[in-house]
Amino acid sequence: MNQGLEQVRAWTRRSMEGAADRGVDLLVAVLRGWTVLEDATQDLPRLSRSFVADATTFCAARWRPASALAVMGGLSLLAGVYVVTDAPSKAKPPTVLAAGTPDPRPHLKPRPAPGPPPPALQKRLDELATGYREKVGIAVADCSEGWMAQVAGDDAFPQQSVSKLWVAMTALDAQDQGKLSLDQAVILGPQDRSVFFQPISHKIGVTGYATTLRDLVRRALIESDNAANDKLLQQVGGVDAVADMLARKNLTGIRMGADEKNLQAKIAGLTWSPELGIGGNFKEARSRLPDAVRDAAMDAYLDNPLDGATPAGLAQALVVLKRGELLSPEATETFLSTMSEARTGPRRLKGGLPAGWTIAHKTGTGQDWRGGSIGINDVAVLTAPDGRSYAVVVLMKRTTKPVGARLAFMQQVSKAVVSNWESERANDRRTLASLRPGESSGGR
Repeated sequence: MNQGLEQVRAWTRRSMEGAADRGVDLLVAVLRGWTVLEDATQDLPRLSRSFVADATTFCAARWRPASALAVMGGLSLLAGVYVVTDAPSKAKPPTVLAAGTPDPRPHLKPRPAPGPPPPALQKRLDELATGYREKVGIAVADCSEGWMAQVAGDDAFPQQSVSKLWVAMTALDAQDQGKLSLDQAVILGPQDRSVFFQPISHKIGVTGYATTLRDLVRRALIESDNAANDKLLQQVGGVDAVADMLARKNLTGIRMGADEKNLQAKIAGLTWSPELGIGGNFKEARSRLPDAVRDAAMDAYLDNPLDGATPAGLAQALVVLKRGELLSPEATETFLSTMSEARTGPRRLKGGLPAGWTIAHKTGTGQDWRGGSIGINDVAVLTAPDGRSYAVVVLMKRTTKPVGARLAFMQQVSKAVVSNWESERANDRRTLASLRPGESSGGR
């Protein structure tokens, strides 16, 4: 009897979710149609093509869980904007600053605000950002003293593969809690293929590919393997589990909204399906989309990135990680040492470091479109020869600069951190030299 009731409840829940999902996709298609109508009333052929593309996308879509309340709210918004008023609003969505999924988790009491940075360092970062002439975010924080220098520190930028940090951290945190072991076995099947760089997917045979969670963590952080990251995310409980971890650890300004395959499909204007993970199917499907669809998808992502994070939020997360406040000592060591093995971005922040410095970092690299690249990022813990560490974050929202200019910019940020450290060391030496014999700078 109870089993039958549970089956009825499950069937009812799936039916309601399916209806809500179809309503959401229909709402999106209608809203996009109105946008095209507003912008292209003088171009009927393009208008027709855009409506056909939206209708095709809607009919072919795989329904994903969504809230019926979102549908009702969206339809109310549609009525209020397009019926009650004379013209639709052109205001862009606000910048995303909160962490978590569309339903933000409550955070603990905010950590104390970082102290004021060294004026010379802040001035140099401002100069670099102004000189680049494109939207960039920078944050540099001293892991011991707690100050932070920043440029656009509270603005949201796409993380791209930087978000793999939080998936791996969720796995290590679950191991700390005894919920799983990184040594437990996991099997990847054909359905686990992702998009873009995913070397582990080539190991999937007829019977799948057997490995461990530890291997997935390493592949995600060291190689930025998308299929490894997506499988790891699935194993730790999905996006909700990562968002809960961020909230429990009080890591604000970081958002986790989707796995790599669904995120990249959404950015391109596609709906993910497993066949897109085979060979060049994703790029082929993307190339067949009308430019209007790709433009709309890219603009929506950049206006409100599903994986958005702030430079200040990322820097603060790296600071408390380095201090050992997020994970057990063993897990902290595992996490940072794995980051130090990263093979991606050798000429980003790492390229500006002199001999004697070390780096533990994670890069992010988004899709190219219309001559620009999105989410060109590097976040790191830099450690000086004397052991002093700095959290350094450089994020590029969308850049049209040549690759060499992007790399040079990141290296200049690293060099600014090194220069600040050298200046502080020189000041310390002058202070010690000024002490007269028998005097000291401390107490007993």
